Amino acid sequence: MVDPDRVIAVAGTMPKTEVIEELARVFGLLSDPGRLRVIIALLEGGEMCVCDIAAACGHSESAVSHALRLLRAHHVVRVRRSGRMAYHRLDDSHIRMLLDLGLSHVHHVPAAGSAGETR
Repeated sequence: MVDPDRVIAVAGTMPKTEVIEELARVFGLLSDPGRLRVIIALLEGGEMCVCDIAAACGHSESAVSHALRLLRAHHVVRVRRSGRMAYHRLDDSHIRMLLDLGLSHVHHVPAAGSAGETR
């Protein structure tokens, strides 16, 4: 080790393994373009049924249903039933914050000559 004091300080701030694993699962959910389209549709449209989400995303209802099952299992989306219809919405505002930050990052263009410039 070059800087043992720093290593000890950083190691002391690491979240528990279970927290890291759950965070990785959430980011894994967000890594799929199809699921991202579903999430963005719900961000923009609010509560929606599967057929409307599918139409907005350009996906089949089957693909959207599968994505929604995964998103519900990880508490990203919740469902409300009304008779035979099921309406989905985001579970909370945390996903909006993650997507807003991600979009800001994607649209960020570093100043010319800055360190780490890749564009």
